[in-house]
Amino acid sequence: MQLSPTLTWLVDEASASPGADRFLAELGTRLIEDGVPLAGGALTLAVPHPLVARRTWLWRAENGAVIEAVGFAPAGFGTAGDLSGDAGRSWLAGLAGGAVHEDKVSPASDGPMLGWIGPRPFTQSESDRLRDAARFAAAPLAALSARATVTAALEAYLGKRSAARVLTGPLRREVGETIRAALLFADLRGFTALSEAEPPAAVIAALGAWFDCIAGAVHAFGGEVLKFIGDGVLAIFPVTGLSPRDACDAALRAVASAQAGMAHLGDARREQGLPPLSFGVALHLGEILWGNVGAADRLDFTAIGPAVNLVSRLEGLCRPLGRTVLISGALAAETTANLIPLGTHVLRGIASPCAVYTVPDG
Repeated sequence: MQLSPTLTWLVDEASASPGADRFLAELGTRLIEDGVPLAGGALTLAVPHPLVARRTWLWRAENGAVIEAVGFAPAGFGTAGDLSGDAGRSWLAGLAGGAVHEDKVSPASDGPMLGWIGPRPFTQSESDRLRDAARFAAAPLAALSARATVTAALEAYLGKRSAARVLTGPLRREVGETIRAALLFADLRGFTALSEAEPPAAVIAALGAWFDCIAGAVHAFGGEVLKFIGDGVLAIFPVTGLSPRDACDAALRAVASAQAGMAHLGDARREQGLPPLSFGVALHLGEILWGNVGAADRLDFTAIGPAVNLVSRLEGLCRPLGRTVLISGALAAETTANLIPLGTHVLRGIASPCAVYTVPDG
């Protein structure tokens, strides 16, 4: 059987494509070289992601550019969202005068979909060649989807930076690196009493709203959540240059954003006849060992070290001092933010006393 250059590429090389965008662009270019007149193409894939149900890549033949659109998952548990590729179909229909040609690459309801449009309606022979390309694309797209699934799942549970390290590093204990970072540790107040007084659904809703505020603020300013610990959160803002100022300032901005978010959440809960949620948060600058810990056959990827112990102990001082935000002297020394000194305090389990600061009205 003599295969066209496009089908030969799909069999021999396409599985090594680094991503869906490159796959779509190269497939479209090769189809044009094989004589199929194309103005653009679209590829839609399902995504195992907490918020995104599908991703659609849109390729314009004129300049080779690829852009992306996402379809968000509807609220609720166990919903897969609309995976029909409407975004790709609508974009293609507005790109050129031909009719949109679509092929399901696999019989699964959420399987990949390829769409094409030409400057004129496709002939039967051209449609057959597009359909053959879709059939031969099944294997490389399955490989690409499998890689994307692993990456998306790890990023959802570990965060992007940690997921990238897990994917590239060996699966062994005691493998990691020492990095410098601004650390954030936050804890919800009164969660035990809330858990005992409210039904489970209300507790989960409150916990989710709290995590949305604190984790959303961390991610918005370039940080990464390492752990959800009960109702607590451990996050890092890695130092990327010689000076830690950017990381420290980002952590402070994240705290201010989280405070604003929690104030808004408190107003919403009062309107529902529910008590507001209070919290404490601490910031510290230090070195951490960022890597694998655990049993021989069950690993965790986390941060450990004296700096982690200090920031968690410092957060425990929020309630005795009547403050929402506490900042170590190490982080305060690296920022020009207006901070209020609260003296030097002894932290449980920490050998040296710690200079403590807070933010105005913090």
